[in-house]
Amino acid sequence: MADLHGWLPLAIACLIAIVAAVVVAAVIAVIVRAIARRKEWARMLASHARIPFRLLVLDVLVWIAVTLTMPRDVPSAIISAANHVFLIVTIALGAWFAAALVIFFEDLGLARYRLDVPDNRYARRVRTQVLIIRRLTIVAAVVVALGAILLTFPGARAAGASILASAGIIGVIAGIAAQSSLANLFAGMQLAFSGAIRLDDVVVVNNEWGRIEELTLTYVVVHIWDDRRMVLPSTFFTTQPFENWTRQHSELLGAVEFDLDWRVSPDGMRKELDRVLGKTDLWDKRTSVLQVTDAIGGFVHVRVLVTAKDAPTLFDLRCYVRENLVSWTQREGTSGLPRQRVELVQAGGMDASQRSRAVSGDTLFSGSSDAEQRASQFTDSIPTIEPDPEAADRSGVGSAADRGADAATDHEVAAEPGQGGPVRQRRD
Repeated sequence: MADLHGWLPLAIACLIAIVAAVVVAAVIAVIVRAIARRKEWARMLASHARIPFRLLVLDVLVWIAVTLTMPRDVPSAIISAANHVFLIVTIALGAWFAAALVIFFEDLGLARYRLDVPDNRYARRVRTQVLIIRRLTIVAAVVVALGAILLTFPGARAAGASILASAGIIGVIAGIAAQSSLANLFAGMQLAFSGAIRLDDVVVVNNEWGRIEELTLTYVVVHIWDDRRMVLPSTFFTTQPFENWTRQHSELLGAVEFDLDWRVSPDGMRKELDRVLGKTDLWDKRTSVLQVTDAIGGFVHVRVLVTAKDAPTLFDLRCYVRENLVSWTQREGTSGLPRQRVELVQAGGMDASQRSRAVSGDTLFSGSSDAEQRASQFTDSIPTIEPDPEAADRSGVGSAADRGADAATDHEVAAEPGQGGPVRQRRD
């Protein structure tokens, strides 16, 4: 019974401490809620620090109650153990509350930079850096809390000196073992503070178009246009080339291209482009150009350049311009529709004049009086020898082959004495 009377004050004190913690939390909640009606920061503070603050107040008040009302006959070892447990819990809750306050101040600073404006490049850069600092803050709070908890153990204090002495060797071993992880860690910090990429940047990675959705210390998440997610290590963006469409500003220039017939009217197409752009809010009124950039292969290549405030709007604008110019070509510019021209000829490969000349029989040196006169100009002065076959047989001189050769070269053969062959001239 005496033991129960000794523990009863402790139980009552703990109950009073719990009630006091509830009252304190309620009073502070009422005050913060009243301020939150006029100030946005109060609502943010309540959402971030409400739970760790309540738990920390409860832990401290209960610890005080236990320390003040602990029975005297309790062994000192139990009292030391209880105080040690409360100390560890207090350190953990204090680290949680401190991290919550840091995150609150970071969000309070981020609220000044809006992302729902056309040119939000600086806001996205600040947001990227603050989010990286937030992750570092959480890591630092956890490390400090663990270190403080370890120092509460007497054995850990004695081992601290030897751990610090061997920190160099351990660091080298850990660096070699976690080389890839450390490379990603430093690459993530480099990306955050160099501004190579920022949250909500439009990038093209591995021929995939998307936005930077999440940027951490070790990896980057790209939200692809078809709602896929591409997760890449941070070292990818420091070692591989990629396209950043919003590096300096969000405004972009896009092209719409057509292959049309030679009879298309560029002036008419340009007027239609001006009319179409005047009816839409997708165009930011910076650039509107229609040019014929090429004319080969039986087509003219028409390129239209338009601008928009950001990448999604530019994509919609290009589709809108393409659809309207195709409709105009089908409706009014039908002469510009693409055509393939083919010329048909006969298998012989002769045109009409060649066929008429072949039918009439006219050639270069025969078939007409002009042709025969032309032939005579080349053959009038050529003497020919026609030997008498009978005389050649009587003489018995020369073989048939010789006589054939002599007949083929009449202008080079002369009659020998005694052969009796008459000499005449022949005109071919």
